[in-house]
Amino acid sequence: MAPQEESTEEAMGSEQKPISTILIIIAMQTEALPLVTKFQLSKDTDSLFPKGVPWVRYHGIYKDLHVNIIWPGKDILLGVDSVGTISASLVTYASIQALKPDLIINAGTAGGFKAKGACIGDVFLASDVAFHDRRIPIPVFDQYGIGARKTFSTPNLLKELNLKVGKLSTGDSLDMSPHDEASIVANDATIKDMEGAAVAYVADLLSVPSIFVKAVTDIVDGDKPTAEEFLQNLVAVTAALDQAVTQVVDFINGKCLSQL
Repeated sequence: MAPQEESTEEAMGSEQKPISTILIIIAMQTEALPLVTKFQLSKDTDSLFPKGVPWVRYHGIYKDLHVNIIWPGKDILLGVDSVGTISASLVTYASIQALKPDLIINAGTAGGFKAKGACIGDVFLASDVAFHDRRIPIPVFDQYGIGARKTFSTPNLLKELNLKVGKLSTGDSLDMSPHDEASIVANDATIKDMEGAAVAYVADLLSVPSIFVKAVTDIVDGDKPTAEEFLQNLVAVTAALDQAVTQVVDFINGKCLSQL
């Protein structure tokens, strides 16, 4: 049997067996801790990760699932959450290598665009992801920079939970420059974050299905400064995010990938 045929059969087989191990990537401690409590997870005291990195793993059994929440931890020098695409890429890669998850959930807060129908507290399941700050104006490299890709399709989950659907655009800045805005519009994005497309890139590279659950903390095309609105709404919107993630995990429990 040719290697391509073997990998195809393996992929089909994995879609038919019940999901066992899930990996939840969350950028901020504020977003992670309520879910740690909800799923009654324990902090890993014997880290799977290289010595010296600040990454934190919480793990345990919830219903029939092995649940792992990975938070990139605090920046060693500055003591703030290690947000952004670099930390997200690194922890996603290391976590996949160590844990061999059946499914990745990237959960977090995001900016939303009122012009696309987003409101504070809305929870979206991303249908597509792309970057908006990797501008490489050379043929083909330009498309590589954007890195547009579809997320794992979950029609039954969407129908059951009635989440909103939108395209997600990712960049390493909380604010939005005119160049970023033009790229976000070109990406047809409803929501904007600082991790999603990076997680998707690594997950795609290593052939792990991934979904993206994002709750809107601030209206990017609104009247209030983004940073001010984000901080004002973070705690309340995190509660909505955690409720949605719990519903997603409850739905996943006992199902195989093809049933999502």
